[in-house]
Amino acid sequence: YLLITIGHVYIRANELPRREVLRDLVEMCRGVQHPLRGLFLRNYLLQCVKSLLPDNEEENQEDSKTGTILDSLDFILLNFSEMNKLWVRMQYQGHTRDLQRREQERRELRILVGTNLVRLSELECVNVERYKTIVLPKIMEQVVSCRDPIAQEYLMECIIQVFPDEYHLNTLNEFLKACRELSATVNIRNILISLIDRLTAYSTRDGSQQNIPENIQLFDIFSEQIAEVVKSRVNMPPEDIVALQSALLNLSLKCYRDQFEYGNKVLENTRKIFDNIASDTQVQTGTQAAKELVKMLKIPIDCYDIIDVLKLNHYKLVLQLLSYRERHTVCMYIINSILDKETVIPTAEQVTQLFELILTLIIDQNDSPLETSRQTITNEDFVEEQNLVARLCNNFKAPNDPDQQYHIIKICQDTFKNGGLERMRFTYPSIIMQAYALTFRYKNIREQDEKWEKKCQKLFQLCNQLINTLTKLETNDLPLRLYLQGALAASEIGSENAETIAYEFFSQAYTLYEEQAGDTRAQCASLTLLIGTLEKVACFGEENHSTLRQSLTQAATRLVKRPDQVRTLLLCTHLFWSAKRFNESTQKSEEVTKKTKNLLS
Repeated sequence: YLLITIGHVYIRANELPRREVLRDLVEMCRGVQHPLRGLFLRNYLLQCVKSLLPDNEEENQEDSKTGTILDSLDFILLNFSEMNKLWVRMQYQGHTRDLQRREQERRELRILVGTNLVRLSELECVNVERYKTIVLPKIMEQVVSCRDPIAQEYLMECIIQVFPDEYHLNTLNEFLKACRELSATVNIRNILISLIDRLTAYSTRDGSQQNIPENIQLFDIFSEQIAEVVKSRVNMPPEDIVALQSALLNLSLKCYRDQFEYGNKVLENTRKIFDNIASDTQVQTGTQAAKELVKMLKIPIDCYDIIDVLKLNHYKLVLQLLSYRERHTVCMYIINSILDKETVIPTAEQVTQLFELILTLIIDQNDSPLETSRQTITNEDFVEEQNLVARLCNNFKAPNDPDQQYHIIKICQDTFKNGGLERMRFTYPSIIMQAYALTFRYKNIREQDEKWEKKCQKLFQLCNQLINTLTKLETNDLPLRLYLQGALAASEIGSENAETIAYEFFSQAYTLYEEQAGDTRAQCASLTLLIGTLEKVACFGEENHSTLRQSLTQAATRLVKRPDQVRTLLLCTHLFWSAKRFNESTQKSEEVTKKTKNLLS
């Protein structure tokens, strides 16, 4: 230590060429071969001379003693080489039973070795060319030749972190080639992911994707080198392979956003890898590989909207590798993303593709666990997922093409009918309300579409069919309300057969009301809905209106509780006021009063 201090003063005195003093100092330190003492001694040397290292391109003609950048590189690289050898030798000092303790000590001392690389990165005269031809080859030679997993993993990480991104871009092939030559026990996954993530962040910095030179095919280089790494490491764990593919997928989606073939290539390779290494077609649930696959499948959802994700043809094939629980997680993530981003899916083809992705939530699965194979409304998780599916239908919109919207509704019906009655409870009302809304769109374009009435009739027939399916549920409240909504929609549309359609819907609703038994509160609420709806419907002629209001009035008199009878009968009085033929503008108040008295007597 004293000699290093004297050497530091001697350099500042500038009596001898700086390169000679630096060479003497670094050679002198070889006299201490104890690993721990030698590391601290050389670290002290590096700290003492860091401000004295020459950092200029050419030697000063007036004073040839200062040295050049090449002298600094020789000094630091030699010191780095010797420190790394001492660090590696630490593992052989002592009994084998203390191996773990020594490895922990080595990890705590690794920063001493890494400081050399930090000093190299701080030299201003180290440009890309000099780094590529002088610095990196010598570092890699030392890293590869030491054959120590701890040293190799740390030093590769250190190289990635301390040198600029531009340097990595121009030495990518050399770095990745060295990765293939590392010890088989080195965690190559963390090294490659760290490099990919750093270059991905660099390429998208400031919202630009122009930071990567056109002559550097970043994706192709990583794709080829990762394939070689996987091929050379036969025993590489599946989760590590998936993690590498995930990093590569993230790179392709962020750096080459419009080139979907890159993302497709990564997904296709992932599927092929699992087809080759797994005897079973699915990855076992709960494993680390399954978790990594879930993370991988979430990347496109975060980077793109669902319209772009559907362009990744192999996405579904990778999703099929997962077991039920992980597929369920990904499907829920997809739907939540669509709802959060308010993404509109405008075509029937895209809706079909989306349903193929989230089929796990729509129909029963063969690999679903026993507790989920009997999904009911009492299961909170089941209710939550089906509510999300129902909300999803509101994002199926063809803004400028009503016929396309009709095809979307039909696809929803054809898909949801395979999900069972318990799912229809949630999904059918959503598409029924969409069908009602579509009838109004047809009405708005009636001047351009001569067949608008026939199309509306088909939609009402479809709704009638769907609601009739819902009547098989234990409660009649939901289908009753949907029937009444259909009657109101038909009345407002005002087509030629509006009265027939509205009467059919209202009659079905009244039939459901009559089937309610035992629950007087529900009967009273349903009757109130019927009365209020009939009052709003304006398309009925006198004959149909008279039949319906008489039926509702008689139903009111049959209620069990007298207060309920009085309230509903009072509501019925409004029906007689609104009962009018199309060719009459008013109804005589005397007739209304007379009929009301007769009913109440």
